[in-house]
Amino acid sequence: MPPTRRRVIALLALVAVVAAGLVVHLVLPSSVATDIAGDALYTVAVYAGVVVLVPRLQPWAVGLIAGGWSVAVELFQATGIPLELAERFRPLALVFGTGFDARDLVVYVCAAVIAVAADVVVGRAVGRSVPAGGREGSRLLPRG
Repeated sequence: MPPTRRRVIALLALVAVVAAGLVVHLVLPSSVATDIAGDALYTVAVYAGVVVLVPRLQPWAVGLIAGGWSVAVELFQATGIPLELAERFRPLALVFGTGFDARDLVVYVCAAVIAVAADVVVGRAVGRSVPAGGREGSRLLPRG
């Protein structure tokens, strides 16, 4: 898939994922399911953000970055610093969380794997819609 197209798709996905995350966080009642959904959406948002910034990176590399970032943030929560930061400026809780939960580590890894798979599937589907040569309408003669 051309990098520009991948970037646009990732940007649209990022907007949708952030909107879904805000709904999960602000609208739905707090539960184990919404906590897991929020964690998964966080990793997917990081994944999409990395693709927006560096669309030529291979999906597996983006997955490692997104999963690694998410795990690092979760481990950072064990220090208590994110909780202190969130008490001073509440929106930081959306970025860094507030409390460590080992279950979240598993959710982040699973979400990164799913994001990689989705990226590969979308890339193949979009790649099939572009004729050989890379640009739509670029063939001068039909292939025989």
